Amino acid sequence: MQTFELPSSMQLSVTSNHRQPLKILALGDSLVYGFGDPEKGGWVEQLRRWWMLPENAGHVLYNLGVRGDRTQQVAKRLEVEFRHRGELRNRVPDLIILSVGGNDSARLSRPNGRNYTDFAVFESEIASLLDLAQQLCPVLFVGMVPVDEAKMPFLDCLYYNHADQYRYKEATRVACTKRQIPYLDTFEQWMERGEAWRLKRLSEDGLHPNTLGYQALLENVLDWEALATYHSRFDFQMEPS
Repeated sequence: MQTFELPSSMQLSVTSNHRQPLKILALGDSLVYGFGDPEKGGWVEQLRRWWMLPENAGHVLYNLGVRGDRTQQVAKRLEVEFRHRGELRNRVPDLIILSVGGNDSARLSRPNGRNYTDFAVFESEIASLLDLAQQLCPVLFVGMVPVDEAKMPFLDCLYYNHADQYRYKEATRVACTKRQIPYLDTFEQWMERGEAWRLKRLSEDGLHPNTLGYQALLENVLDWEALATYHSRFDFQMEPS
C-alpha cells in the first residue's frame, strides 16, 4: 500500500496494483480541452478512452479544460470542480493533473506588449494553485508546448513567443520541484526534436497542437514515469509520430 502525505490533515491511499479504478481530474486550458484535434479529441480524451478498455485500469478521467484559461481562472474553479466529482460513495478524486500557464505568457496587442499575466504575479499564482491542489490530493503537472512564432498574433491580439514560454514554464517547473510535484517538460521535449518536427504537429493557428501533435503529446504522457504508476502497462496502438 502506498500512502501519499498531504499538507493538510487529509490522507489518500492508493493500492499499488490499482485494481480499484481511480477518479482523476485533468484541469487546465485548451491543451487539456484538446482544441485543434477534431479527430481524436486531444490527449486527455485519448487517455480517458484507453483507461476504459476492458483489459486496462478502468480509471475515471474528467476533462476539465477550458479554452483561454489562465492560472488564476483554474485556481478559482479547482476546489469546486474537485468537490463535485465525488459521485462514487461520496469519494473525492484520487489525482489531479494540471496543465496551464501558456495563456499567462502571451503578450498583449504587440510583440513587446505587457504579458497577459505579469511574471511576478504569475509566480505567486502558480504557487498558490499548486499549494491548493496539494491540499486536495496528489498532483501531476503537464507543461505547455512551443508555439509557431511565425503565425502570431493569435486572434489578432495575442503574441506568444518561445522566450516568454520558457520563462513561464521554468517558473512552473521550479515551483513544482519545490513541492515534489512531478513536472512533464513537454516544451523542452518538443524543442529538442527540431522545428520541422514541431511545425508538423501544430494547427494552422500556430498555437494548438493538431491531431498528430496531440498524439505525440499522449505518447509523452504515457511514457512519463510519474503517470505510469497509475496505469497497467498494455500496448497502446498509435500511428508513429
